[in-house]
Amino acid sequence: MKLNETFQLGNIVLNNKIVMAPMTRTRAYNPELKANEQIALYYAQRASAGLIISEGTPINGEAIGYINIPGIYTPQQVEGWKTVTDKVHLNDGYIFAQLWHVGRISHPDLLNGKLPIGPSSINPNFQCYTEKGFTQTIEPKAMTIEDIDNTILDFQKAAVNAMEAGFDGVEIHAANGYLFHQFFMKCSNVRTDAYGGSIKNRARFLFDVLDKMIEKVDASKIGIRLAPDLDQTFGIELDEESEALFEYIIHRLNDYHLAYLHISGFTRKIAHSHARILEIAKKYRQIYKGNYMINGAFDRDTAEKALEDNLADLVSFGAPFISNPDLVERFKKNGPYNTMDKENVYGSSTKGYTDYPFLTKTYIK
Repeated sequence: MKLNETFQLGNIVLNNKIVMAPMTRTRAYNPELKANEQIALYYAQRASAGLIISEGTPINGEAIGYINIPGIYTPQQVEGWKTVTDKVHLNDGYIFAQLWHVGRISHPDLLNGKLPIGPSSINPNFQCYTEKGFTQTIEPKAMTIEDIDNTILDFQKAAVNAMEAGFDGVEIHAANGYLFHQFFMKCSNVRTDAYGGSIKNRARFLFDVLDKMIEKVDASKIGIRLAPDLDQTFGIELDEESEALFEYIIHRLNDYHLAYLHISGFTRKIAHSHARILEIAKKYRQIYKGNYMINGAFDRDTAEKALEDNLADLVSFGAPFISNPDLVERFKKNGPYNTMDKENVYGSSTKGYTDYPFLTKTYIK
């Protein structure tokens, strides 16, 4: 299968084209919000993936939108992630850190009483996850230029921290209604300065972060995740300029020689509509000239077909990796597959996290 072919990604050779997508799991249940031994085991169990993209890891204390998420902005958190990367590498895997800022998808309960920040003071009318459970968002504080400048520097520092922690690269989470996406869209950005108004201005924050990041980290170690077709969720609404905006962004990304572009599998109106996912994958495949990854409710056969049709170089899988740590082996044998424990996707215990059985007895180093 094409899924089992090796793939050159920058200076590393992936063992296959099966990527573990980033997924929030809320297991950093400690005051420092650092990755722990349980998190390290979880990723090591899945190290047979060609590439693992970590759960979103906040780049500063304002970036948090869910409880018990491991950050990457303190020395203790860097040390925690070293435990993870060491264990993944010991088991012959590769792992990128997904760098995350949720922007307005947050709540003062997660931010020591401070207001969330966003491009403009517009409530996304969505939910974040606090100690009280799913909690309605509120109107955020509009970012000042100083806020924007500091956040850009924090993304750069987070990328440097990720390299220090032993990650093989980083992914900028510019999808799914979070901070970058909020800058992109008219529904969340009504600024009148250099970061609002025109398509170029609304895309500026992403390129300012990227330009600052590559001062310290080689572009070949940086991926970007976008959700060009996300609509009616996470506070995002498509508008008459959305298509042109994403075309502009993706054309410009061709100049950077990045590790990859990762297209999130949320689609217009209906999440995970497979025909629409393929349509979007094909559209941006024709624009982007670098390594190209797609995502969105793929299974073994639909992913293989997408690779055969040259719709992508890599395919990422989310939910299947939750319940099948040895998903690569199960794809080779075409099953069987474990059933996901939906009640424990989020939590603080090993249940529904590191307790899924393997097809064959496996020793994790």
